[in-house]
Amino acid sequence: MKKTNTYFSKIFSFLLIITLYNQANAQFLPKGLTSEEKLMMKDYYFNNQNNTKGYNYPPVSKVRSAAEWEEIDGLIITWTSYTSVLTQIVKKAVNECKVYIVCSDSTAVKGILNNSGVYSNNIKYVIAPYNSVWVRDYSANNVYTNEVDSLLLVDWTYNRPRPKDDTLARTMSKITGLPLYEINQIPNKIVATGGNFMSDGLGTAFSSKLILNENATGGGYNQNLTESDIDTLAKKYLGIDRYIKFNNLPYDGIHHIDMHMKLLDEETILIGQYPTGTADGPQIEANLQYLLATHNSVFGTPYKVIRMPMPPESGTTNYPPNSDYLTYTNGVFVNKTFLYPTYYAQYDSIAQRIYEQALPGYNVVGINCNSTISASGAIHCITHCIASSDPLLIVHQPIADTINGFSQPYAEIKVYIKHRSGIEQAKLFYSIPGMLSDSVIMQPISGQPDYYSANLPFLMPTKGIYFPYEYYITAKANSGKAQKRPITAPAGFYKFVVNTPGSIDEISENNILNLGDIYPNPASAITCIPVECKKEINAAIELYDIIGKKIKTIYDGNIPAGNRNFFINATEYSKGVYFVKINTKNQIVTQKLTIK
Repeated sequence: MKKTNTYFSKIFSFLLIITLYNQANAQFLPKGLTSEEKLMMKDYYFNNQNNTKGYNYPPVSKVRSAAEWEEIDGLIITWTSYTSVLTQIVKKAVNECKVYIVCSDSTAVKGILNNSGVYSNNIKYVIAPYNSVWVRDYSANNVYTNEVDSLLLVDWTYNRPRPKDDTLARTMSKITGLPLYEINQIPNKIVATGGNFMSDGLGTAFSSKLILNENATGGGYNQNLTESDIDTLAKKYLGIDRYIKFNNLPYDGIHHIDMHMKLLDEETILIGQYPTGTADGPQIEANLQYLLATHNSVFGTPYKVIRMPMPPESGTTNYPPNSDYLTYTNGVFVNKTFLYPTYYAQYDSIAQRIYEQALPGYNVVGINCNSTISASGAIHCITHCIASSDPLLIVHQPIADTINGFSQPYAEIKVYIKHRSGIEQAKLFYSIPGMLSDSVIMQPISGQPDYYSANLPFLMPTKGIYFPYEYYITAKANSGKAQKRPITAPAGFYKFVVNTPGSIDEISENNILNLGDIYPNPASAITCIPVECKKEINAAIELYDIIGKKIKTIYDGNIPAGNRNFFINATEYSKGVYFVKINTKNQIVTQKLTIK
């Protein structure tokens, strides 16, 4: 009896220490472990106090993890530290969805928001316990049964000794009425964190190998799962058929992939880029090349890659490990708005333009995160979402530019469309700006359930003339639910360029390539050189000084048709006037660049 009392006394003392520690430090807990939390790890069993409030078995129906660009009903934040950043998030998000604010005093929060000009009935205050602001890591995942039927919440065991944080999924389940499935009881138990999980919405997920390390024998979390065990649980609970895991980065202490990577759609990856040989750049590039060499997108074609220059510490050339982990990839979709972290204008302007080009029609909003980034987190880290309870799923691989023409005078637009009530009608809207605009009803494809198609007719131009086509898809369910893809249509749309078959050989070789406006110009840091090609062409991009001396070959090789950005770091060159020159077999394009 004495031994039992001693055991419970130790447990009580440990829990009391955690409680007092978290109460004193809730405002300051970083994404990573504090030194005090590291000491707690050996006694903290990550078992949700051996008590589950949700279902501790997998969903019976086949499930699908929602992608972040899909429609959401609500955005979740925890109101503790970094309230100025949280205020800006709320200000932008209330126009798109309900905002759930987890807090201890709604009156105080409302006063702060009102003082910042935020008055909205689209806010739900959730009085609930919490330890930290990093809600992305400890809130639940959004999962649908049978692709679009019922929305479920799926929660794993949070990989921090923060027991209050690890109960939020239960709170949100109670408030929303959504069923909660918990992967927190052996043998169905995974220790994980939301910043290290991304889904394409169609059965593929990405994580760093942190997910393997923490769940392995000796990983510090009382787990003994193999990679196969993890994949099996991810399939049962999250609908993940293909779980891609990248090597951990040497300087990212928390190993969360949202610090250097972002899925923008089913086939497009935004990836952080550092100057050659700097910081985590080499390992990021190695991981990317591994992905491209071994995996295609869900459409069976190579992933598209957009590189996002990562900023050094303001006023310096310092990158990790000699600075905070400044990142632009740590953004969040809030329906038609995209929020991302900013730091200082010199680099922010480049990030803004890259996002605007990659996410047509979105309201792209930067929010200053200099206050949060020292704790290794930004916008994505301090937000989570409740997906739409009535999803209308539209999946489409956009038509690519063509330089060889099509074998017929139209392009087939093929789309996967699904709603639990069935589809009443789908339409294709298309145009050539300034010339035509039309729409056509899409027809079900025989023998391919939930697939629809329509033909986008081509104009027959004079030989050598290219036409830029723009299009988007709308769908209406039998229930009356409507959706568009892109979700921002008609402000946002897909676009491609097409030529007439047989005309390619007669296109003037003197007008194949266009050099867009270099920005920023004058330049003082990472500088973008936008290039547009009407067909694939071999070219050399070079930098010359004012007296005509070649300073650097920026690129030499084939440039594919379409738009592509090249970069230089202006800090590597002396101040003065330079010229960027692009040479092809039959064309020379030059633009002045000032480095200040």
